[in-house]
Amino acid sequence: MIGIETAFARSYAQARVKFLEAAASAGLAIESHPHPLPGRDGEVLAMDVALDGPADATQLLIVSSACHGVEGFCGSGVQVYALHDAEWRAHLRDRGVAVLYIHALNPYGFSHLRRATHENVDLNRNFHDYTRPLPVNEGYRALNPLLLPPEWPPGEGNVKAFSQYVATYGWAALQAVISGGQHEFPDGIFYGGVAPTWSNITLRGVLRRHGAKARRLGWIDLHTGLGPNGVGERIFACADDPAALQRARAWWGEGVTSFYDGSSSSALLTGLMWTAVYDECPQAQYTGIAMEYGTMPLMDVLQALRAEHWLHLHPEAPQAQAKAIKADLLSAYYTDTPLWQGQIVSQARQAMFQAADGLAA
Repeated sequence: MIGIETAFARSYAQARVKFLEAAASAGLAIESHPHPLPGRDGEVLAMDVALDGPADATQLLIVSSACHGVEGFCGSGVQVYALHDAEWRAHLRDRGVAVLYIHALNPYGFSHLRRATHENVDLNRNFHDYTRPLPVNEGYRALNPLLLPPEWPPGEGNVKAFSQYVATYGWAALQAVISGGQHEFPDGIFYGGVAPTWSNITLRGVLRRHGAKARRLGWIDLHTGLGPNGVGERIFACADDPAALQRARAWWGEGVTSFYDGSSSSALLTGLMWTAVYDECPQAQYTGIAMEYGTMPLMDVLQALRAEHWLHLHPEAPQAQAKAIKADLLSAYYTDTPLWQGQIVSQARQAMFQAADGLAA
């Protein structure tokens, strides 16, 4: 067992070392999928995978991190702690459940302190059937120039126009339009892309390789940025299926929320990553949640995200400004305090034990 603080890292490179060392110390085989680009400091990037349990397990739990790159500081800490947690590993063996840790779904964003992939794509809006027409987010068209003004901080005119939009349509409508995903503005926020990203393709291969034998499959995908600080909302992450929602609430409690019925802090989204399970592991009964931990007020998170996307479009920005923007983005998605880290690990650990019990029931 290690201390909770020890499980968390200050950079992607450090997080990757902690994960690989933890997996190795647990005696697990490691499967690495190298990313085509280098990290912020020139380091090798990869989606790393470790399986704790038999390869032919029929009951499989996936625990994944960094779907939205910068959110990986939270998820990686949970994974590293779990790999050192003897009680958790014994519980898995007792229940006959294998756990697949997928570390850094979006390693580029993790390393470069971006939420998006190297293609500027929101990975959790990228899972579509690209042989069919993509969803159209008409509301985003008017918002794009307001979200990404030519200067940062935004000028007085932009601030007034943005405030007027909120006053006219309300915060919930703003959140739905911005976060719902869009495929029209490649440099915009929450861009879903027009083709599968590297992370999309790589993840699908991992699911096919490790999920082929599963008859029951659970997934806890770790996220940050929504809700009260340190509180982990358990958001239903399956198709709109009453039986699946009933299973999720049987496993994780009646507090499981859903954007289908409006009980979640998340708006209704498209192109979600977990939909890949239905394509790649169709034989498995699937039950999943997104574990969404709060950090700071949502408007502050949005401002930090807007600033970082502006910086992406303006690499000529002064170094001091760029450094401050990146620091603000990290703070928006990761609260670097022992209290917050303890809250994150304790809630994730509870959810993981519950998932193992649910899979074995």
